[in-house]
Amino acid sequence: MNERPYRWYRELNRYHWFVLTVAALGWLFDTMDQQLFALARRPAMIELVGQKPAEGQTLTDEQKAADLAVVNEYAGYATSIFLIGWASGGLFFGVLGDRIGRAKTMVWTILIYSLFTGLSALSVGFWDFAFYRFLTGLGVGGEFAVGVSLVAEVMPNRARPFALGLLQALSAVGNISAAFISMGMTQLESSGAVNSAWRIMFVVGTLPALLALVIRRRLKEPERWQAVAAEGKGSRLGSYGELFADPRWRRNAIVGMLLAFSGVVGLWGIGFFSYDLISTVLRKRFEAEGLSPADVTAKVGYWTGMVSIVQNLGGFCGIYAFSTITQYTGRRPAFAVSFVAAMISTAYVFWYLQDVTQFVGPFPVGVLPIFIMGFCQLSLFGGYAIYFPELFPTRLRSTGTSFCYNVGRFVAALGPAALGVLTAYVFADKAEPMRYAGVTMCGIFLLGLIVLPFAPETKDMPLPE
Repeated sequence: MNERPYRWYRELNRYHWFVLTVAALGWLFDTMDQQLFALARRPAMIELVGQKPAEGQTLTDEQKAADLAVVNEYAGYATSIFLIGWASGGLFFGVLGDRIGRAKTMVWTILIYSLFTGLSALSVGFWDFAFYRFLTGLGVGGEFAVGVSLVAEVMPNRARPFALGLLQALSAVGNISAAFISMGMTQLESSGAVNSAWRIMFVVGTLPALLALVIRRRLKEPERWQAVAAEGKGSRLGSYGELFADPRWRRNAIVGMLLAFSGVVGLWGIGFFSYDLISTVLRKRFEAEGLSPADVTAKVGYWTGMVSIVQNLGGFCGIYAFSTITQYTGRRPAFAVSFVAAMISTAYVFWYLQDVTQFVGPFPVGVLPIFIMGFCQLSLFGGYAIYFPELFPTRLRSTGTSFCYNVGRFVAALGPAALGVLTAYVFADKAEPMRYAGVTMCGIFLLGLIVLPFAPETKDMPLPE
């Protein structure tokens, strides 16, 4: 007789569900902030650094092309600065999470990314916008490591990978929420109800601060962490020196960092720029049809939001698929398949979707490639949520996870900047330079494959102590 399917959720009590819900909401709002930025980035750059013709004048085709290159270039720079802040905050709050506790640190990270997201709406130029995004990144980067450490340490062992997979999969809900917000604000802008939709989007991003009140009142520190802290090992909690002094943890940290670097560049340096690519293609089409500037803005905003929804629905399915499949195949085989699939699907979207009707046409043509790209790219992040906490002991779990997920971002910050340079200079003579730049950068997924043979297999193993 076949063994009955394992129903992991039956092992969770009421407090387990509370912890999972709070951590999932923290990460959901975190990713909503990330996606709001990805969707608002281009409109913000158009307003803050784009050319502003005098009243009654219009830009020539050459001026439009030059203006588009500048907008794309500065969008890449803004993303890189955001990622640097993300990495810096992750490293700092990762250590803090081990030293003062997961719950306390989560409160600080949520308050920081909420506050400075709201302040981004007040930007008057590129540099103050970039400064606010850097500070927002501090909180965004810190939340992930403490959240997954908290869930990993509270959940029953067998249920842990599934709970972490669900936690990461729900991040796609945050992304989809941002897409709906973007679509709604863009429609309001086109109707004249608001002047700058992207500013209102950032104001909405302040709402997660309310979650911090719930966390402060009811969330307890994990018993694993409390036991380690009570043993008088406070000096060993959250130490990068301790992390790198032990050959085992040092190797795990470096391998994890390189795995994360590959996926982060693939998503933030390529995948999330699909919105900019699609926006460019759609804008050309709608302008050629003779639509008014307001109608062009409304239609571009609507379809860009729809593409974001489809891409992140694919991401939700991909993350949860990884968390399920890896229970049978192990961590390394699941990562290997995901890296190859992400490279192929991303290159396809950037190279072969030439006709604009492929974005807005029938389901098999218009939706499926975007869905598959989201599925493959974001499945890697389901792997990170499961795998990284399994690499480190309790006293270093938040620190090690943050190192893996965030040190790679310092180098990964070069990805969006590199895409901007490739678009603005290397392939500037091409009709749609972002296509060539995106395909060129897809080679980054090969790095993940190269690193995998050095990664330890952690399937069915308890958390290190």
